Amino acid sequence: MRIAGTNIPDNKKLEVALTYIFGIGFFRARGILNKAKIPFDKKAKDLSEKEINAIREGLEKYRIEEDLRRETVSNIKRLKEIKCYRGLRHIKKLPVRGQRTKTNARITRGRPKITMGSGKRKLEKT
Repeated sequence: MRIAGTNIPDNKKLEVALTYIFGIGFFRARGILNKAKIPFDKKAKDLSEKEINAIREGLEKYRIEEDLRRETVSNIKRLKEIKCYRGLRHIKKLPVRGQRTKTNARITRGRPKITMGSGKRKLEKT
């Protein structure tokens, strides 16, 4: 089954399968299934055409997939253009939301070239 440009897995429960769509999480998937009056544990391969259309109608009022991605990219672009703090963090490819960078964020900061030792010197053998 294909909804909103995303392949929905056939052998998973619908409440989990709908989360494969970008912008749909577990609780939103459950809300859509509640409004469409479809049981949560039903699998995608067991859906009728009427139920598939009910799910599609439920998804129409949410911003999902390409629209959501485009909006996210434009928001980040705007932050970079006005050069606010968050925009500068995006430009430098550093964590944006206040995470510590002294010990964590190795991937974004890059691997250290030289690791610091404990300060203890090796004794020479005589």
